[in-house]
Amino acid sequence: MTKQIVFALALLVTLVAFGFTITRIIRFFSLTRKGFPVKNIGKRIGIMLKVAFGQTKIFRRPIIGFLHAMVFWGFCLIIFGSIEMVIDGLFGLEKSLSVLGWFHDFIMAAGDIFAPIIAIAIVVFLIRRVFLHIKRFEGIEMKKISHLDANIALTLILLLMISLMGMNTAYVSWCHSLGKEIHGVYPVSQHLTGLFSSMPVEVIYTYYEVFWWSHILLIFLFANILPYSKHFHVFMSIPNVFLSRLEPLGKLPSMESITREVKLMLDPNAAFAAPPSDTPIERFGVKDAEDVVWKSYFDSLSCTECGRCTSVCPANLTGKRLSPRKVMMDLRARMKEKGPLMLKNGRDYSDGKSLIRDYISEEELWACTTCNACAQECPININHPTLIVDMRRYLVMEEGSAPGEIKAMFNNIENNGAPWQYSPEDRLNWANNLEINIQ
Repeated sequence: MTKQIVFALALLVTLVAFGFTITRIIRFFSLTRKGFPVKNIGKRIGIMLKVAFGQTKIFRRPIIGFLHAMVFWGFCLIIFGSIEMVIDGLFGLEKSLSVLGWFHDFIMAAGDIFAPIIAIAIVVFLIRRVFLHIKRFEGIEMKKISHLDANIALTLILLLMISLMGMNTAYVSWCHSLGKEIHGVYPVSQHLTGLFSSMPVEVIYTYYEVFWWSHILLIFLFANILPYSKHFHVFMSIPNVFLSRLEPLGKLPSMESITREVKLMLDPNAAFAAPPSDTPIERFGVKDAEDVVWKSYFDSLSCTECGRCTSVCPANLTGKRLSPRKVMMDLRARMKEKGPLMLKNGRDYSDGKSLIRDYISEEELWACTTCNACAQECPININHPTLIVDMRRYLVMEEGSAPGEIKAMFNNIENNGAPWQYSPEDRLNWANNLEINIQ
């Protein structure tokens, strides 16, 4: 009974802390703009199964992709055992889901096999991060805290797998010592029981309890660390893939307000469709965190900081300051900074700073070629160019700020109806005095 009470208190603290964090994040979403309607559910499910669960984009880097996929698939199976542990802890049971028969045996066997596989993969990941200095893990946006954050999360996962293997091994050894029926199949742990063979039954059970509590408490701790870590993608990546943009990557979304104005110019009779005159004037484009569409903020929370986007960005590869990963990290950091102040003082609150310039420079924004290589490469279908173009729209339409070459093009379009500096009447001058034989 004491174990149940202690477990219930630990679970309650975990849920309250996690609920507080998630509620806070959800409130931040209320500060963003509406938009991005979610349609075509069937197609979205297909993309989610292919990209998120199938890990198809991860396999573009075969070796590391395979290890990452093993970790992901392993977690999907091991979570079943975690659910069983919660039921056991609350009700004082032992292997409560064994009533599921063969399915329980299969899940326990899969978890027992994947635990050492995940542990090995995590060790490889840690070695790569700590000793090999992979180029895409570096960058001006990757501070010491970013690397520390990744190392802490990976270490916790490693400890989770070690505690799981210890728990399974101690359980099998304990059952063997007492002649009890073993609930579940443990193809790896049964070969490790020699570690406990010389110990008394009471000591083996103590080890089992220690590993059991270590594993479940690490799960509770990990769950509450994740929302403050880059590994929040453990929760966010699957829904973010479900919410992927379905349009071709090269298609940039139009601005509804501008589209409406153009339609009014082309058809004055459509004035009845115009919004009421007292409708608040919206800002053109994105200046700060509250101007983004909710999906862009969702993208920033989902970002794994893997650097695949930046590693293929032609602007970054040619020495420009632009890093698509930094854009997402900056949006997340800006909302974390300003969001609590807006919730306290209202959405119109200003702290004298903004996403543009204080976090992301104009130089970075204009370096983007909108080639969509970053969006194509992102393993969870984040769309960086949409956010970058929205910030450029603010600069042009609200501040009239743009590189000289672009301003010249705008002037030419306004005066000549084309991006070139020549008058429309002179466009065919190049053909003068040409002798063209038509047969």
